Amino acid sequence: MMHEIVFLFDVDNTLLNNDRVQADLDVHIGIEHGTAARNRYWEIFEALRSELGYADYLGALERYRLEDLHDPRLLRMSNWLADYPFADRLYSGALDAVKHAQQWAPVVILSDGDAVFQPRKVERSGLWKAFDGHVLIFIHKEEQLDDVERLYPAKHYVMIDDKLRILDSMKKVWGDRLTTVFPQQGHYATDPQILAQYPHGDFQLAHIGDLVKYELADLVQR
Repeated sequence: MMHEIVFLFDVDNTLLNNDRVQADLDVHIGIEHGTAARNRYWEIFEALRSELGYADYLGALERYRLEDLHDPRLLRMSNWLADYPFADRLYSGALDAVKHAQQWAPVVILSDGDAVFQPRKVERSGLWKAFDGHVLIFIHKEEQLDDVERLYPAKHYVMIDDKLRILDSMKKVWGDRLTTVFPQQGHYATDPQILAQYPHGDFQLAHIGDLVKYELADLVQR
């Protein structure tokens, strides 16, 4: 069925404070394994992100485990990640923003990530339920817009994402069919180099909860 409008929401640092999750993980590794192990984990994590193009927490753990097979405590780190209280890290007003958009059109999560930890995060945070199971997770979502159109066909899309690179890439494909909304949250949204490199979206939000201040006619001008 062709929809008039579909709202697409990113997860990390858009609906959920992923910077806080990383900070908590950093503290946990330091306490449980020490400074050297913490530093080495993040080195592997960043190398793997450059290689894959998305954050792979469990993949980085597996690679680190191969370097230190004799530390059984590493096995418990995966449990810490899987059981993390992600619902406590939703931004204030995030669910209100989702409900606000739901009154007008279907809402869909459009996220990057691996096939294990990212779905777990969406489930544990309560977002899977809030979006009624409408969840898309790709390796590079900006390269999968044909799949988005096939699964959720619409005349117009609204994308809410903290990464200007993603918004700009999608805008180049969909053009006037896309409204880009930039919540200024998280380290990507405040990086001076990124801010200088890309347009700042059609709309800017200081916080995701500010979406409730807009009416549909404000976001989608016809």
